[in-house]
This record gives sequence, C-alpha cells and structure tokens, in this order.
Amino acid sequence: MTQRYDRVILLTAVLLILIGLMAVYSSTSVISPDVVKKYREKGIEASQFDFIRRQMFTVFLGIVSMFAAYKIRLEYLKRLAVPLLIVSLFCLLLVFTKLGISGGGAKRWIKVWPSTFQPSELVKLTMVVFLAWFISRTGYGKNKFLSFAVPVAIMGVFQGIFIMQPDFGAVMSLGLLTILILFLSGTRLRYLLSLGIVGLPVIVKLILEPYRWKRVLAFLDPWKDPQGSGFQLVQSFIALGSGGFEGVGLGESKQKLSFLPEVHTDFIFSLIGEELGFIGATAVVFLFLVLFMKGVSIAKKMSDPFSYYLCFGISIMIAIQAVVNFAVVTGMVPTKGLPLPFVSYGGSSLIVNMTAIGLLLNVSKTAGRSWSGPKVYEYAKLNNESRIISSGHQRQEPGALKWQRGYGYRWCQNQRRKDLQQSETLNFGR
Repeated sequence: MTQRYDRVILLTAVLLILIGLMAVYSSTSVISPDVVKKYREKGIEASQFDFIRRQMFTVFLGIVSMFAAYKIRLEYLKRLAVPLLIVSLFCLLLVFTKLGISGGGAKRWIKVWPSTFQPSELVKLTMVVFLAWFISRTGYGKNKFLSFAVPVAIMGVFQGIFIMQPDFGAVMSLGLLTILILFLSGTRLRYLLSLGIVGLPVIVKLILEPYRWKRVLAFLDPWKDPQGSGFQLVQSFIALGSGGFEGVGLGESKQKLSFLPEVHTDFIFSLIGEELGFIGATAVVFLFLVLFMKGVSIAKKMSDPFSYYLCFGISIMIAIQAVVNFAVVTGMVPTKGLPLPFVSYGGSSLIVNMTAIGLLLNVSKTAGRSWSGPKVYEYAKLNNESRIISSGHQRQEPGALKWQRGYGYRWCQNQRRKDLQQSETLNFGR
C-alpha cells in the first residue's frame, strides 16, 4: 500500500500562501508614487491590482513546480544535485549581464517574462539538495577535512558573488544554512569553529561598510534618527503597536499609506500585526513552527540518509528566512532584506519555497516505513559444521534511537554495511 503525503505540511503551506495573498492585496491596494517609481526602474508597471495578479500567477507557477518536485524520483534528484548547482551558479552570473536588473543600489535580479527572478533564492534550495547528496555519499567522512572543505569552498564561491551584487542577507542565510547542515551531519566542531574564526574578520569588514553600519546604528537606537536611518524600523514598531491584541481590521492599516517602506515584501509581517493584531501575528508564527516541526519529524523517520538530510535542510532553510524576517521587523536584528516565505510579495521566493514543499511532500510518502534492521541468524551444530537453521529480521522503527549529530548517516550507512557483511560471510555448508 502506497504511503500518502503528509497533509499537515500541505495544509500549513496553503494557509500561509492564502494569508500572503490577503496581505499582499491589502498592502498594495493603495500604491504610493515611490513604489510606482521603484518598479518602473525594473521595467514593471505597478497599479492597484497588478501586484495581486502577479502574485496569483506566481502561485499558479508555484503549484506546477511543487507538483513536479512531488513527482520526481529521489534517486533521479540525487543525480541532478551537481547539475542543479551549476545551473543556479549560471543564473547568478546572469545578474551581471544585460539581463541583470538593478534596484535599490543592488543588482540581484534577471529579467524573466513577465516579471523578474532573483537567482539567490534558487541557490539556497540547490545548495540543500547538493549538501544532502554530498553528505549521504558512501565516501563522505564526518572527520575528514576534505569532506568539510568542499561544501565550504562551494559556499564561499556563491557568497563572493552575493557580495558583488551586493546581497548581505543572502550571504548570511546561505552561510547559516550550510553550517547548520554540516553540524547536523556530525562534522567535527573544531572545523566549524575554525571557519567561524576565519570568517569573523570578513563579516566585521562587511558590516563596517558605511550603509550597513548605518543600519546597525539605526537598529541600536532607531529613535535617534526617526526620520532618517531609523525611519523604517520606527514605522514597523508603530504598525505592530497599533494592532494591539485583535488588530485594526483587514484593509484598515494606516502604515501602508506611504509610511512603512517595503510593506508588501520584507515588512509584510508588520502589516499582519497591525491588521490582525497579536492573534494574527501569533498564528503566522505558529504555522511556521508547525511546518518546521513536521519537517524534522519526517526527517527523523527516514532510513535513507539523502532523504534525511534533504528534509532537515529544507526545514532549516525555510525556518532561517522566517526567523530572520520576524527578528528584523521586531527590531531584534539590524534591518536586512529577507522576504517572509510564502507570505511576502515576490515570485522568486514563493516559487522556490513551494518547490521545497513539494520535495518535503515527496519524501513524506516514504516516512514511517520501518527498516527491517540487521538480520538475525540462529545456528545449529551438525556434524561439526555450523549451519543456519532459521533467519529473520529484527524489526526496528527508524528514529527509535536517541537523536544525535550524524545520526542519519551512522544509522543508515553503518548498520546496512554491517548487515551486508554479515549476509556475505554467513554462507555455511557450501
């Protein structure tokens, strides 16, 4: 009997998308001249219904992409891990060609009819697929420096291109994603700590760039310059504070009236907090928590290391973006442009995250299937010769053991290798 996909994951993603459509329409129902000018620079005409129409079209493309990811065979996806990474690198380099589009002092998009595409979003997902394949390889060794150096070097190449755009948010999110997956695989802590020590001066230098340092100062005391560098964060506080417990009501936001910049993208959570209040904001946070916990739950049931790390990687990827976005709009970290997955306006993020959900649903079809465990043999002494008189399997549920770093790799690889060796050596009486 075929295992069905996890309905909770699908329902949670659908609810977040519906909340996003509602919030995008509310935030763009009144278009300010600044927004019109910004999108006109990208070659996009903006009007009252243009944003919601594009977002709904993006949802349609996302459904197609999600279904394709749901149907793809995971063995085939393994073989595509490296080619997909190369394709994402190629798309990232297209940003610096005539196809590249600038906006807000950065060059992060490429022109793709009928809108734009941000390749850095694709890089995150393809990096997850690559890391899941790389770590699940038979030759991977958690204690080998080369097994640590290869993914870190690839991460460094992408981060170097991100800095050239510049896109510091993509640099930090890809770095966190890679380090967390390597930590999960059981990579030696001294390797990870050494990476932090080496990377710290680079991070400090990047932060000390004038416009980034200005953001840091605004984060520390946004009220010092409420009409300048601290304007966006102060307006976000006002939006969240105005919402109270129940909110001001759908479509009744005042901050969207040219007060809060990027209200339909990076700061859409502030709009939700204003219109739906503490109840609505908490519901959104809860949905992301459910999505993360279900992804982790599925991962811990997998007996295949590739599926194990793929589930964990996707769950971490979505969680990082959500947590950073929540932290930015509430003033817990300096302002950085990262959209809220499934909710913020933007085709690239939505399509990539819906594709990731498709992969989670794909893997969930095999979750919960118990692995037979090592084979158990019974022997009898007949004519001074050992013979097998019966054999069977010791039933064990994947995930029954206590979780630990590298658990998926050790369970699936080492146990199955021992089982295979045992089967090959116990051929008596031949």
